[in-house]
Amino acid sequence: MIEKKLYETAKPQEKAILVAVAPKQQNERLTRDYLDELVFLCETAKALVVREFVQKLERPDHGTYVGKGKLEEISAWIADNPVDIAVFDDDLSPVQVRNLEEVLKIKILDRSLLILYIFSMRAQTAQSKLQVELAQYQYMLPRLTRLWTHLSKQRGGIGNRGPGEKELETDRRIVNDRIAFLKDKLKDVDKQAITRRKNREKIVRVALVGYTNVGKSTLMNILSKSDVFAENKLFATVDATVRKVVWNRVPFLLTDTVGFIRKLPTHLIESFKSTLDEIREADVLVHVVDYSHPAHENHIEVVNKILAELKCSEKPTVLVYNKIDAVSDREEAPLPQAGAVFISAEKRINLDVLRQNLLASIKKAHMRIFPNWLEPDILEGEDREGYA
Repeated sequence: MIEKKLYETAKPQEKAILVAVAPKQQNERLTRDYLDELVFLCETAKALVVREFVQKLERPDHGTYVGKGKLEEISAWIADNPVDIAVFDDDLSPVQVRNLEEVLKIKILDRSLLILYIFSMRAQTAQSKLQVELAQYQYMLPRLTRLWTHLSKQRGGIGNRGPGEKELETDRRIVNDRIAFLKDKLKDVDKQAITRRKNREKIVRVALVGYTNVGKSTLMNILSKSDVFAENKLFATVDATVRKVVWNRVPFLLTDTVGFIRKLPTHLIESFKSTLDEIREADVLVHVVDYSHPAHENHIEVVNKILAELKCSEKPTVLVYNKIDAVSDREEAPLPQAGAVFISAEKRINLDVLRQNLLASIKKAHMRIFPNWLEPDILEGEDREGYA
């Protein structure tokens, strides 16, 4: 009886369809990579993808995202198959969301809203929870109009505003007030973070950066002998985690940061300014790449673009190709950048090489902070302050 009750009250997994518009000049492999990533996002959000719809267009339709024929195809499929959510691979305008809901009669999510939901699941600290909530309200504000369309139809002529408009104005005011409150709270948190970072100015800071789910947290655990949460899911790490490490009597701070992703919502980047400051103020970056992923070159471009936006592209960087144990033979595998390190964090392959390269960059940064510093002799025997 107990098992039956548990089974009956368990929340069923939501079923989702994916909808994407691919530029006509985009090759099929890249389109497949983008869809796989969207599938992974849905799985991370605990949704089951049951069908994918892709249309080749120069640009998404401004009213319904996809063309009329494709929308009719999607609607007909939904009529014959039980599905809860339609997830779109781009940001949707309020007009697009309203039109799609009217035709498809199911919940509509775009890529940004899905990512924001995942971040809300992952946020652990008070700071990250505030940041996610702020991003959610900023996303919501321009999309409030569709929530009250059923009431706005009741309004009269000129000078006679109906209840829908009053409700909408009230809703906007509440959201704007909440945004202002969250910004003030984050300012206080930022002040505390700035104070903490000032206390670290006399020590070299190293930040792990990279695309989401490339193994940064696993590498963090090995290099610092810590227990940062690591999982084969997108955005397993949302909060920046800092650990002190000492190699060959050279101390430094190692930071694990939130992973980047294609089409990362602008509001999320803005809201996570304080977390991204850990990258801005780092002396050395360790750019971790999942070498086993067929789109790893595109991932490098995405990360480099975001680093450029953060004005961090000129920082000393150690490029690390991770997961080499999972690489299948690729006939036309591109040549990696000079000076890159190939490792497997999980299998502990080539970690000595990584440590040697990283330590050289750390020593250079240490010399900039302490010009009169004399490099200590290499410790004999086992280095107990190294990685596990």
